[in-house]
Amino acid sequence: MKNILITGGAGFIGSSLARALIEKGDNFVQIVDNLSTGNIDNLPKNCNFILCDINNYSEISSVMKEKAFDVVFHYAALVGVQRTQESPLKVLNDINGIKNILELSRETGVKRVIYSSSSEVYGEPVSLPQNEATTPLNSRVPYAIVKNIGEAFLKTYYKEFGLKYTILRFFNTYGLSQSSDFVISRFINKALNNEDICIYGDGKQSRTFLHIDDNINFTMKLLYEGLFINDTVNVGSNIRVEVIELAKIIKQIFKSESKIKYIDPLREGDMSRRQPDISKMRKYYKKDLVDIESGIRNIYSLFKQQNA
Repeated sequence: MKNILITGGAGFIGSSLARALIEKGDNFVQIVDNLSTGNIDNLPKNCNFILCDINNYSEISSVMKEKAFDVVFHYAALVGVQRTQESPLKVLNDINGIKNILELSRETGVKRVIYSSSSEVYGEPVSLPQNEATTPLNSRVPYAIVKNIGEAFLKTYYKEFGLKYTILRFFNTYGLSQSSDFVISRFINKALNNEDICIYGDGKQSRTFLHIDDNINFTMKLLYEGLFINDTVNVGSNIRVEVIELAKIIKQIFKSESKIKYIDPLREGDMSRRQPDISKMRKYYKKDLVDIESGIRNIYSLFKQQNA
């Protein structure tokens, strides 16, 4: 049995991971979250949950010194484009949490820290696809800076203390229980209520979208097979979709009467395009990725079941 700690485990990806690890049946999973952006309703039933702010050393130290964890998934972070732009100081405060997790992992004998980084670290791409080793990290928004600092801390703790790590650079992951801070869930909420779907700028920005099932299946594989130890890997799809096309797909699948409305572009943080090089991920994850239309149809079906 592995003892596993998930920080930010009430978030969309963290709670989905927790559920998969618990269902596996051979793990003790401890979830911590301060619920600033996570949702307690996301948590698996009968899970081990502690309300905890990892940026507060005394709170997280009491958790990590109580039980010897083998693996820490450090997924806690202030998220959401609007929220992170409005509260940059809170974003920067997450550096304290990164330092706390790594120092306590070193002290308590954690064997591996798996860190949720982000496509945001790449900034505006010089070329596509965005490769882990060759693309410049040029984003200047606080969220991206913190993720980049987190990556540097993990590499430094390995170099100084031998603490093993894996850096997962997540590109847009989506699914049923995602909060409305993110584009697909926001568009779906608007479509369900036949409200205007607002798009920043001209809607020509392109993104790639990975279904939560593919995210979790790949993460479980790299955990159980010991993949990407002391390495960085992009986690995403390589199929680009323009934001305007995404809105049209959601309108069509949800049979919505919403109108598409164009609003002023964001001042910063809304990159024109993103597309990861996923060759490292696909070397080990051979399963066909869920395409965007199938993924949104899946969400639509689940909505219908819930409201039947």
